[in-house]
Amino acid sequence: MKPFRERNPVIIGLIGITAIAAMMLGAFRADRLPIIGGGDTYHADFAEIGGLAAGDEVRVAGVPVGKVNKIELDGPKVRVTFTMDKGTDFGTETGADIRVRTLLGAQFLALTPAGPGQLAEGSTIPLDRTIPPYDVVEAFSDLSTTTDRIDIPQLSSALETLGEISTQTPEEFRGAIKGVSDLSRNLAARDEQINTLLINLKKVSGVLNSRNDELVTLFKDSNTLFQAISARRDSIHRLLVSTQTISAELRGLVKDTRSDLLPALEQLDTVTTMLRKNEASLDEALRIYPAFTRVFSNALGTGPWFDTYLGGLTALGGIIPSLTEQLEEALTP
Repeated sequence: MKPFRERNPVIIGLIGITAIAAMMLGAFRADRLPIIGGGDTYHADFAEIGGLAAGDEVRVAGVPVGKVNKIELDGPKVRVTFTMDKGTDFGTETGADIRVRTLLGAQFLALTPAGPGQLAEGSTIPLDRTIPPYDVVEAFSDLSTTTDRIDIPQLSSALETLGEISTQTPEEFRGAIKGVSDLSRNLAARDEQINTLLINLKKVSGVLNSRNDELVTLFKDSNTLFQAISARRDSIHRLLVSTQTISAELRGLVKDTRSDLLPALEQLDTVTTMLRKNEASLDEALRIYPAFTRVFSNALGTGPWFDTYLGGLTALGGIIPSLTEQLEEALTP
């Protein structure tokens, strides 16, 4: 047998690329492979499927056991093709119906096992054993249309007449009829409000249905946020514990240094009180001192008859403005 280095590298490369492509194709279509596929395929005929779509769940007793693969028209009915997980048992008389999964109208295919044995793979659940979905929006729309056609005054009059006729009936029945009559009056008095409520409910249902993807995304993002908070629970706990420890250390520090800080603060209070009492005198002295030193120096400085010197006194002229600003800032409440 010839070694690989002596074989044609082009042929070896083509064989390798073909093998990689086959493995990638098998990985992407693993659910259709005969051995490791997603399960058995079945069909169900419905008169109407509402909002059911390919990819929705298939459940048995509330437990997800498969998914819807394809939905297509088959004459006057709709055929739903779905795949069941291996090992899911349901009888030969199994029924199917479409139910609402969320408040936003998402649906799923529910199977109701019945009958002996196991339904054969590829079998079809007939139309007489399937139940179409219940459309809440359509029901409210029909209710609004029906209430618009009701003659409210005539209905109220009929109920009042029924109440008058039942005056000879037992007391419990008369009370029930009177309650129905009062209810009819209240409904008649609030006919416009009820009609507005039903119309607004239809609008709200329509908006929620149109924003279904956005709301689902919001719920997913909220779940991600909660997971992040849960993952950082230990860090937040350590932060709170460390903060508590720091506060305890600060309280101990204040307690330990209170005996040293109190005398210093009392002396500082005495100094500031004295400075406040003499604030006007200090301001006046600081204001006239620079002029005084200049005049004194000019008048009694070096001359032909006398020489005057005040050691260190005139050196303050350069720091007087800065000292004045600092004192004013310290004395300002």
